[in-house]
Amino acid sequence: MVSETARSLGIAVISMGDIIREEADARRIVKTPSSLGNLMLQLRKEKGEHVVAKRCLEKIMNHPGIVLIEGIRSIDEVNFFKENSKVCLIAVHASPKTRFDRLIKRDRPDDPKEWKTFYERDMRELGVGLGVVIALADKLFINEGTVAEISDTVKSFFEGIIDGSKSDC
Repeated sequence: MVSETARSLGIAVISMGDIIREEADARRIVKTPSSLGNLMLQLRKEKGEHVVAKRCLEKIMNHPGIVLIEGIRSIDEVNFFKENSKVCLIAVHASPKTRFDRLIKRDRPDDPKEWKTFYERDMRELGVGLGVVIALADKLFINEGTVAEISDTVKSFFEGIIDGSKSDC
């Protein structure tokens, strides 16, 4: 919902997960939660902890103005972006149950379909450093309510960033 709200305000959105999915296509890897997670780890091992961020930065250069990078997972990625651009780090948090239920409803082919797979994905992402990223966020949104509630909250925040009235980033 955060990405959709950003897009509705004219903010470009680049997904780090799309970078992984593009690489899976290039390597002809079937996209499952496990295969994409393993590919994410393999890419980091092969090309460095900020490989996905570097590929995103290449895409950012094509967009003037504010760009939302979706899916940062590690402090190395955060630091890479901070070294190369102005950054306001936001985190969106929901309970594991809420996130799992929403993934089931979203029904993307590479989303976990069972709790065990979902839990394994969470543990893999926490192992990469996602918890540190959330803890160091400049702004934290709690996303346990309705789509309209988070959309309104995020819209107000982004409007403040756009017009320069937000001082928390």
